[in-house]
Amino acid sequence: MLKVSRKSKLVSIITVMAILGLLASWNYFTRIQVQIQPVGMAVEFNDHAACAYVALSKGWYREQGLNFTSFESYATGLSLAAALARGDIQVAYLCLGPALLAYARGVPIKIVSGTHLYGYNLVAKPEIRTIEDLKGKIIGCVGEGSQVDLLLHILDWKYDLSISFEHDVRRANPPQLVMLLQTGKIDAAFLPEHHATIAESLGFKVLVTSQNLWPEMQGSVLVVKGDLIKSSPETVKRLVKVTYEATNFVNDHRIEAAKIVAYALRETTAADLPSAEITQPELITPQIIEKSMNKLNYTCRINPEEIQRCAEILLRLGYIDKPIIVEDVLNLDFLPKEV
Repeated sequence: MLKVSRKSKLVSIITVMAILGLLASWNYFTRIQVQIQPVGMAVEFNDHAACAYVALSKGWYREQGLNFTSFESYATGLSLAAALARGDIQVAYLCLGPALLAYARGVPIKIVSGTHLYGYNLVAKPEIRTIEDLKGKIIGCVGEGSQVDLLLHILDWKYDLSISFEHDVRRANPPQLVMLLQTGKIDAAFLPEHHATIAESLGFKVLVTSQNLWPEMQGSVLVVKGDLIKSSPETVKRLVKVTYEATNFVNDHRIEAAKIVAYALRETTAADLPSAEITQPELITPQIIEKSMNKLNYTCRINPEEIQRCAEILLRLGYIDKPIIVEDVLNLDFLPKEV
């Protein structure tokens, strides 16, 4: 009988373990290469996308093997939706209204997660003390189909303000609207956060909140192109996983998250803004951002009934031509069970 020394046994065991380790590594990296697809990402230039800024700063996307071919910021969800339609972006964090508009206009996207509820406020000159005082005033608002545009219509319906959207409403992006308030060219503005809190810090008063007008309003969502789900569901799964973990961090570590978001916004120039100056970076402090973030409910939870309500308002206003079947635009299979 052939005797095998302890040394030979040890060498054999080490060799087998090394081979198994190499195979495991090869399988892991092969899986990453096959299933994780490089994507272009975009966010809105506000603190609605706090989870994305936190995840990017912490390196959590990279840890999940996610590779972004681009990471762009847009002043409004409407301009971001247009970028989605062009095809260079496969993943976006944007407000619900523009996301549904993009879907209705043929952009093949799926909503895979929420990011927050609420997050929009109407700010006005101090002398405007009641909602009724808005009658006959010039109100600033983002473009048709934006969340604040929908809220302004709801305000008009609820309080019978008889707003002439042709003559009484000044359209501009949020940073521009803040400047129009400062220069006295408009009397009030419906703004997304963090812009509304910046206006408040400049002496304007919050007259109406989105919670007042639309309880449980879905704010922003994470959308992906439908073909990304088909070609690389693992990419989508990891995007949602990071979004969920970053959202929890935003809720559990608000002060640190506010610092991260403030820094990111100060260092960002939105792709569709005419100049960096208009963003007024000196106003974007951690204190302002924390105050603003406290006005939002950051959550990945999605209520399909709220998606349906938004779609119905878009249809009522004539922004879309036919009803949206909510089940067709939602894919919540990637969300953790606890959401």
